Amino acid sequence: MREPPVVLASNRGPVTFRLDEAGTPRAHRGSGGLVSGLGVLGDTGDTPWVAGAFTEGDRVVARGGPTEVSGFSLRLLDISERDWKDHYDIVSNETLWFMHHGLFDPPRTPVFDDRWWAAWGAFDRVNQAFSDAIAEAAPDGAVVLVQDYHLALVGSKLRSARPDIRSVHFHHTPFASPDELAMLPNEVAHSLMSGLAGFDTCGFHTSAWADRFERSALATGCAPPKAFVTPLGVDVEGLRVEAASPQCDAELARLDEAVGDRQLIVRVDRIELSKNLIRGFEAFSLLLEREPARRGRVTFGAFCYPSRQGVPAYAAYRDDVVACVDRVNERWGTPDWTPIVLEMTDDFPRSLAALRRADVLVVNPTRDGMNLVSKEGAVVSERDSGLILSRTAGAWDELGDWSDGVNPFDVSETATALATTLDRPLDARRRMADQRREVVGRRSPRDWLDDQLSSVGVGVSPKAP
Repeated sequence: MREPPVVLASNRGPVTFRLDEAGTPRAHRGSGGLVSGLGVLGDTGDTPWVAGAFTEGDRVVARGGPTEVSGFSLRLLDISERDWKDHYDIVSNETLWFMHHGLFDPPRTPVFDDRWWAAWGAFDRVNQAFSDAIAEAAPDGAVVLVQDYHLALVGSKLRSARPDIRSVHFHHTPFASPDELAMLPNEVAHSLMSGLAGFDTCGFHTSAWADRFERSALATGCAPPKAFVTPLGVDVEGLRVEAASPQCDAELARLDEAVGDRQLIVRVDRIELSKNLIRGFEAFSLLLEREPARRGRVTFGAFCYPSRQGVPAYAAYRDDVVACVDRVNERWGTPDWTPIVLEMTDDFPRSLAALRRADVLVVNPTRDGMNLVSKEGAVVSERDSGLILSRTAGAWDELGDWSDGVNPFDVSETATALATTLDRPLDARRRMADQRREVVGRRSPRDWLDDQLSSVGVGVSPKAP
């Protein structure tokens, strides 16, 4: 029996268009697990993918209608700048992201004033625009895969417009507990959960996030749809190809020259609050205070780039990160040794080079839906690097048995874990690294995609020849 057509929807598309010097839009392929996981559906060239227009190049393309790119029929929505900013910055990033990651500061945030309620109206309109575009693009009986919290309201809107469609929502972040959800206005909390209840199924990286979703739905009086768990994997072969590229080799040579024979601690993150950079740096400073003999013998390479700078809290956190690094370096640095080297540009070959060279990889988010860096490090490491991993990261369920677990708020425990991991005998380090590689190799992005399709009774995706 022929499988139904599939339609994709996400906040960002598989490519971003940038204008060249002549004003012509040029496509730049996105990176990360989402593109890898969904990319197999582009084999036919006619799979619709609905996404928002972020850049001026995107908006130029949007005005021309659907365009074939990366094997997809890409439909970019050119939403008004004010509605898009309100939807993306104020509601998605300042409110929903903070809620799902436990980042609210109750004495100060959140605040739901008239300006916020106006932004909520924009959030609803953007979700309506996505629903309308999906309804128009979807063939009869299609399956729609909607990605992430930005589009939480699409389910109920799409069910009303196109009852013939089966729809799946995948949530890439953690999910808020009922108590965290209750910090939203009642109307908003109910709208979010009823919007998600409009999907046939909702997927999560871990059972903890799925459980929170179900409890939060019931707390708002909504009957949750079927929840399923499917952790996103990494493209192992693709990563190895990227790691062996001349660009990555050149970055590794540069890093080797800078680090010399010192041990290297590495982190690769966006600079945003849930990634918990500052406590990681403070733990390193505490290690140097506890053990003076390590001074000058270990370097912390932080490959961390700013994110969401339109949100004031993110811009302030970036400044706090830089100030923390400066304090640690001023306290412990010497003329020939900089304790923390902070690189603040998004450079994928350089990040992979750092993961190749690392002796220890630090992944200590306060809360994470998954965290693919912990898996990428396992794939490309050339030194059987140790992994310090938050027990509150989604990746803990798969990698925790073969990592050094930390409470992300406990700086003392993290400092102790750094010492333990740096000093672990090579044989033991290799055994743990081998186990992580074996675990990561069990699941590919395609498995994650197939689980979404099978959640609504659709057979797995066709295998590439």
